[in-house]
Amino acid sequence: MKIKVGIIFGGVSVEHEISIISAVQAMSNIDTEKYEIIPIYISKDRTFYTGKMLMDIDIYKDFEDLKRYAKKVTFYKKDGKFYLQSLGLFKKIVEEIDIAFPIVHGTNVEDGTLQGYLDTIGIPYVGSSVLGAALGQDKVVMKQIFEAEKLPVSPYLWFYDNEYLNNADSIIKKVKKLGYPVIVKPASLGSSVGITVVKTEDDLDEAIMDAITYDTKIVIEKMVDNLVEVNCSVLGNYEYQQTSVIEEVMSTEEFLTYKDKYIGGSKGSKSKGMASTNRIIPARISPEVAEKVSELSKQVFKVLNLSGVCRIDYLIDKKTEKVYINEPNTIPGSLSFYLWEPAGKPYKDLLDDMITLAIKNYKNKSKKVYSFDTNVLSHVGGTKGLKGMKTKLK
Repeated sequence: MKIKVGIIFGGVSVEHEISIISAVQAMSNIDTEKYEIIPIYISKDRTFYTGKMLMDIDIYKDFEDLKRYAKKVTFYKKDGKFYLQSLGLFKKIVEEIDIAFPIVHGTNVEDGTLQGYLDTIGIPYVGSSVLGAALGQDKVVMKQIFEAEKLPVSPYLWFYDNEYLNNADSIIKKVKKLGYPVIVKPASLGSSVGITVVKTEDDLDEAIMDAITYDTKIVIEKMVDNLVEVNCSVLGNYEYQQTSVIEEVMSTEEFLTYKDKYIGGSKGSKSKGMASTNRIIPARISPEVAEKVSELSKQVFKVLNLSGVCRIDYLIDKKTEKVYINEPNTIPGSLSFYLWEPAGKPYKDLLDDMITLAIKNYKNKSKKVYSFDTNVLSHVGGTKGLKGMKTKLK
C-alpha cells in the first residue's frame, strides 16, 4: 500500500510563488511507486485547497481557474487517522493522508507557524520542528545562538523598527562604528527580499526604510571583504548529519539577489527556482576550507535543532579564507536537490530519505511522555474550589 503524502505549499509569504515552484518540482520527482501525492495549496487568503490539478504549474497563472476546480479543505483527525475534509454545510472527507510534507518558504509558514499547526493536530510531517523552524527564520536570534556556541558570524547590529523611527541618529552612529559597506536585511525574510548593500551613510535611510516595510526587526551586517558566497546542504536529524557537495553561487550583483535566484535565465523561460541559479560545483575553495564548511554545516544543523534537508549559506573572505555563517534555509528553494545529485543522490532518493527520516522521527517522538492521565481539574469543585486551588499552586 502506498504512503499518502500531503505536499503543503504556498502560504501568506513574499516567497509564495517560490514555494509553488519548489513544490511542483518535488511532486514531479517523488517515487510514485511508493507514494501517493496529495497536493495541499495554501492561497494568499489562507484558504487550503486540494486537487490533482494543483500539480500543474500552469494552474497558478489564473487563480480563478484554481478556485473553480480545486476543493477547499481543512485538516481533520478521526480515530487516529488524518483527513482533508471539505468546507461548507455538508462536510465530507476528500482525502486521507499519512504524512505531511511542507515545502513552504518564508514568514507565516516556514517559521514554525505551519509546523505548530500540524503538531497541534498531531500529523507527522517532514522537516524541522517548531523550534528549529523558528530559529532558522530569525536572523538575529540565530546569530545570538551562533555567538553563544562560538560559531563564526560577521560583525552585526540589530534593532526594532520603532527604535529607528524614534531615534534614527543613534542607529546611524552605530552603523558608522560598524563600518561601511554594510548589508541591511529584514530579520525574518528569505530569498534576498528587502536586502540592500549600503556603501555610504547617504544611502542608509532608504535601505532601512525599505527593510522596515517587510519586518519589525532589522539586522545590519558588516560586508565581508573579497566576498565569495558558498552553500552546503545537510540531510539528517539530531542523531546524524550528512553533507552535500559545496556550491559557489555566482551573482550579477554584490550578493546573491532575488533576481539571481529566481528570475535569471533567458527571457520567457519558466523559472526553476534555486535550481536555475548560476553556480559552480564544486566551489572553488581549498580542501581545508571545504572541510571547515562541511563541519560547520553539521554543527549549525544540530545547534538549531534542524531536521530533514536544509541549506546553509556562507560568506568567505577569499583572501584570508575566513568563513562566516550567513544563514540556514530550513526548507531551501528546490530542496537543494541540485547539491545532492552531483554526490550521487538523485532527487527521487533525496525525497525518499526525507520522508523516511520524518517517519522515524515521528516514531521516536511518539515514545516520549507529553501528558499524564491524571486530571488535576477533577479535584476542583466549582469556583470555591478554584480559590483553594490558587493557594495550593503558589
